[in-house]
Amino acid sequence: MKIFSARQIYKADTLTLKRQQITSDALMERAALQLFNWIDQRLSGAQTKIHLFCGTGNNGGDGMALARHLKDHGYDSEVHVVNYSDKRSSDFLINLDRLKARKVWPNFINASSPFPDVSAEDIIVDAIFGIGLNRPPDAWLASLIVKINSSGAFILSVDVPSGLYSDKGPDDAGAAIHADYVLTFQAPKLIFFLPETGVYAEEWEVLDIGLDPEYLRDTETRYILIEKREALEAYIPRSKYSHKGTYGHVLVIGGSYGKIGAVILSSRAALHTGCGLVTAFIPSCGYGPMQAALPEAMVITDRDERMISEIKVGIDPTVIAIGMGIGQGAKTLKAFSDYLETCKKPLVIDADGLNMLAGRKSLLKMLPSQTVLTPHPKELERLIGPWKDDFEKLEKTRKFSNKYDCIVVVKGAHTITIYKDKGYVNSTGNPGMATAGSGDVLTGMIAALRAEGYAPLQAAIFGVYLHGRAGDLAAETTGQHALTASSIVAAIGSAFKDLYVPLTPGREETEGID
Repeated sequence: MKIFSARQIYKADTLTLKRQQITSDALMERAALQLFNWIDQRLSGAQTKIHLFCGTGNNGGDGMALARHLKDHGYDSEVHVVNYSDKRSSDFLINLDRLKARKVWPNFINASSPFPDVSAEDIIVDAIFGIGLNRPPDAWLASLIVKINSSGAFILSVDVPSGLYSDKGPDDAGAAIHADYVLTFQAPKLIFFLPETGVYAEEWEVLDIGLDPEYLRDTETRYILIEKREALEAYIPRSKYSHKGTYGHVLVIGGSYGKIGAVILSSRAALHTGCGLVTAFIPSCGYGPMQAALPEAMVITDRDERMISEIKVGIDPTVIAIGMGIGQGAKTLKAFSDYLETCKKPLVIDADGLNMLAGRKSLLKMLPSQTVLTPHPKELERLIGPWKDDFEKLEKTRKFSNKYDCIVVVKGAHTITIYKDKGYVNSTGNPGMATAGSGDVLTGMIAALRAEGYAPLQAAIFGVYLHGRAGDLAAETTGQHALTASSIVAAIGSAFKDLYVPLTPGREETEGID
């Protein structure tokens, strides 16, 4: 699913009006009807008090049009116009007049107005600002938002939670609506998936308002949301007449005294993801544990008992996963550096492999084209430097990817895979996956897919999706608190099988307003 920018959505609006020969007011009416139908299907006429906080722009116009439909169908609603500007959009004024024609007189709120009497059992519809916010809310508006957030009422935001920008983090974390649910128009917004802004949208749903389909189909977007449909399109079925050599050989290099488990997890994940062969290169201390834990893997040991001191393997693997539990000692750094100088094989680098790259940036120039890097936030910061907000983080990651021709898997609640100027936002996973070894599993999965013949970017995107889905399926059994990296590995097969399970009914069919 494409994630359009605010500018692209505005262009889609304009083209829709022209090509469908409708007015902007008619398009707003479509949006309002979709909003009303969503609410009506869940409330079924129940007399819950609904407070609509409407700004004076088009987002407020959506709210005013919604208020009219609520009035026409007998809902107990009250409209509060948040009077933050003397300027009013024409469509806001049209819908204000239509509301007044039904004898509905909005309550106009300004800096000196008392906060309306809102109960925790009520519903608040937030239609104050839209995606075009370009300056911080005034102090009184920020205070109003704080009162809305603290009301205890269920908060439903129209398009985006008010107070959020579409292209940068909030100036004041308290001056943005914390929505229980967001009904967004036509396509999801990037802000729903970033740690800094996603916290303001507990859940979201896309409402189709009939924007021009040709524009939506043909327009390239910087970000794409990866859901089951996109994952299934990437899947390569196994051939009946294949053998283990068909699916490649993954070499896992890592481990140090006390951290052999990281290599075991990566190796096990690689095998469960379908590669034909796995060899682990580890310090001598790990030989016994590795052979006992994973009899399917082959093992080569370093001459050093406790660490990787020189990487000599004597095999020709398809792809190499390196860095898990490897440490950053002087001997290991030299071995890592020496190996990169001659390595021409596809690489997936994680953990201390990333930290060694960050500590000696000249090593980055040695990476083979489209090497996959899998940093968590602190590892990413060491690679690209600090950022002021999540948008700058993504911009710096894009520049880094372009400079070193590498694929960067930005791990998080919604892991974003970036290659040059494109980003792929993952839809699977859960907080239980924030556990030791989860990243080692992901590295092994991506390496396995690469060995099986997936293109580097495909392997990263598909691996991230499967990893998150395996975590979701495992959590159905263990719960999130008890989820471990090993249970994620055990669910990888189920994640593959799940690709062919029909999509479950959408949230609009299964969830209501509590």
